Amino acid sequence: METEGGITVRRALELPGLRAGLPEVLTCADRLERTVRWVHAGEAPNIPALLKGGELLLSTGLGLGSRPADQRAYVRKLADRGIAALVVELGPRFERLPTAIVEAARTAGLPLVQLHREVPFVAVTEEIHTEIVNGHYALLQRAEEVHRRCTQAVLGGGGVPQVLGILADFAANPVFLETPDGRLLFAAGAGPVGTDPLQVWEGLRGARAAREAPPAGALLVEVPGGGPGAGSVRARLVLLAVSGPLVTVHRMAAERAAGILAVVLMQARQEDEVAARGRGDFLTDLAEGRIAPEDAPAQAGVLGFRPGGDPLLPVVMRLAPESAPSGSWALLARAVTEELAAVGAPVLVGVRPVEGRVPLLLALRPGTTRAALGDRVATALRAGAGRAGLERAGDRTPVVVVVGAAGGWAAAGAGLRHAAEAATAAQGLGERPWYDARSLDIDLLLWRLRDQPDLESFVDRAIGPLREHDRTSRPALLPTLEAYLAHAGRKAEAARELHLNRQTLYNRLARIGELLGTDLDDPQAVLALSLALRARRHTR
Repeated sequence: METEGGITVRRALELPGLRAGLPEVLTCADRLERTVRWVHAGEAPNIPALLKGGELLLSTGLGLGSRPADQRAYVRKLADRGIAALVVELGPRFERLPTAIVEAARTAGLPLVQLHREVPFVAVTEEIHTEIVNGHYALLQRAEEVHRRCTQAVLGGGGVPQVLGILADFAANPVFLETPDGRLLFAAGAGPVGTDPLQVWEGLRGARAAREAPPAGALLVEVPGGGPGAGSVRARLVLLAVSGPLVTVHRMAAERAAGILAVVLMQARQEDEVAARGRGDFLTDLAEGRIAPEDAPAQAGVLGFRPGGDPLLPVVMRLAPESAPSGSWALLARAVTEELAAVGAPVLVGVRPVEGRVPLLLALRPGTTRAALGDRVATALRAGAGRAGLERAGDRTPVVVVVGAAGGWAAAGAGLRHAAEAATAAQGLGERPWYDARSLDIDLLLWRLRDQPDLESFVDRAIGPLREHDRTSRPALLPTLEAYLAHAGRKAEAARELHLNRQTLYNRLARIGELLGTDLDDPQAVLALSLALRARRHTR
């Protein structure tokens, strides 16, 4: 029988060394399948303090004490240390083990064995240790066979699914690969009829989230990552004991499979990122005019993008620099590509980590409007960013999606450049699913002027008194002015947005006009204030 890194008590008693002593099991015969991790011989009264658990203790009884109370206490201490069994050789000390020892062992659930003949403890120890080592070697061989099969699968062009499938077949249980934060990446294997391994995995994830104990027998092995620090984790292997128990050899095999998965995931991410950067370079060269429109279709075709004669829709997703750490671009590229596959239109996706952008071109199929395709693409891009851990529900979005004007190859480059610049200028604006690049032209103009002292002076003249008020007094008035201008002076709508009654809004607007020395009904004043509010995002 296979055990957790040893042999069983039953097997130890069957070996020639102990069998020659005519062993008699006095207590807990139903617990002889306990694992013997090591063998120790000793007579010292303090021997329990020297044990770690799992030992088969050999004794002649000299350390057991002469008083029943001492004998019971000694046995209890051994049981508390978690030893596998106590074997006492009869002879000068005991002709038969005292009732106190036997009853204490039975009460503590400790297998107790007496030997009727003298045996050399050294020979017994060597024999059992040899058996344990041979058992370990056999486990290593089985685990190495799994490692060999996984390696062959990867060298033959296989990937994560093939490695997980081999491990699931070996363990005869379902296997899952999840991210460090508990999101499922891949699954392999199945449980017996009437069970749903995915539901069991969901229960495991829920238990971890609630800091409860995981399902009995679940095995978790970390897949090392490529990040900084020795403890970096790329993913986690989860084996669930659905069809049968998981034992030591399964952990050994899982640890070897985890090493292969680390290489596969690293290689896949590197290849994905290199390919995505290559497509990003093409799209950037197209945007910067380094590729002639007449040469673009052939080069795009090599990259797998063949839109035919349909108009091209340029789109750019921009990420806040702090939201896209190094190493996340390959995962982002793959996730975005997979999400965009559901859009149903030819698409070419690239990444530009230096600029923090994901540029793409899509074919605008007949019967599909630019607005409808923009909605679907923005949804897919945000879903991909979420899968890559760059956008989370409830957080302020670090993602900006800008859709350019549709056209042919001659207009695609300019459209990509315009969308990329507009996406940069849109950072910090209110959250929207996506922006029309043309609606951001004023923001783009102001962004281009961001380093000009005149722009900062203009903002100070226009809204400086209001900013100074908000730094020292309450309520803040800038949000009131922004809501008022955003609703084109419609006071009722501004009041609803601000959750104010009309009189309070009127009072605040009057105070704003007083501080700024301007008439909020004057179109020229309204224009200047609107520009100043938009420009302040780009000034110090």
